Amino acid sequence: MKLAITGLTVAFDGRVVAHVPELTISSGESVGVAGESGSGKSMTAMAILGLAQRLGADVEGSIRLDGRELVGAAERELRAVRGRRIGMIFQSPSSAFNPVLRTGYTFGRVLALHGIESRRARRAAAEAALAEVRLRPRVLDRYPHQLSGGELQRVAIAMALALHAELLLADEPTSALDVTVQAEIFEIITRIRATENMALLFISHDLAAIAEITERVVVMRAGEVVESGSTRAVVATPAHAYTRALFDAVPVLGQGTSSSADGF
Repeated sequence: MKLAITGLTVAFDGRVVAHVPELTISSGESVGVAGESGSGKSMTAMAILGLAQRLGADVEGSIRLDGRELVGAAERELRAVRGRRIGMIFQSPSSAFNPVLRTGYTFGRVLALHGIESRRARRAAAEAALAEVRLRPRVLDRYPHQLSGGELQRVAIAMALALHAELLLADEPTSALDVTVQAEIFEIITRIRATENMALLFISHDLAAIAEITERVVVMRAGEVVESGSTRAVVATPAHAYTRALFDAVPVLGQGTSSSADGF
């Protein structure tokens, strides 16, 4: 699997919100896209999935999946790619689920849309994928509000696993979770990537998280790529002032922002 982006521009009413001159990711690779809110990182992911146009954006440039052009592709073609070849987990786990439907119904519909017709086969595939993310089958019988944010995020990962997605787009997947659950999600993603040879595009404002889980990183600001390279090199010696500012904003345990001696 190879995803190749060239000269990508996403704009609303002539205002460019994301411009990515070049970005590639191949099987087994993990690439981070870092930046603050509004930097264009999430809109880049939406363009990859063919969803930016549905939001009213003008998308130009090229996004090729194994040589197949996705920009301008018919919705039918894009539906075959979403989920089956490219999976996605969102910042808010609940956004991927209908609150009035049991998670098992949503899971089953996703599998059915991608050709798994037998109800028994869908249930077996769902349970096997849930086991990989350390969830019991009973979560399929529950409504989204009956599951924690971490559980819902793991169900979303399991959906990508069940369809054997080749690329996982993770858009701020742990920002709404506490640090303990974040660590669990990181461990699951890392383990699955190793066993499935799944590529990962990890989008976050949290450079500490990106440093932990990716090999290469692209830093975006106001829709533009300002720095890119190996994660290790960018972390060690950030070249752009904006990247350095992002690192300076990462909180350090034991170092508060208050000058008061008693901490209040």
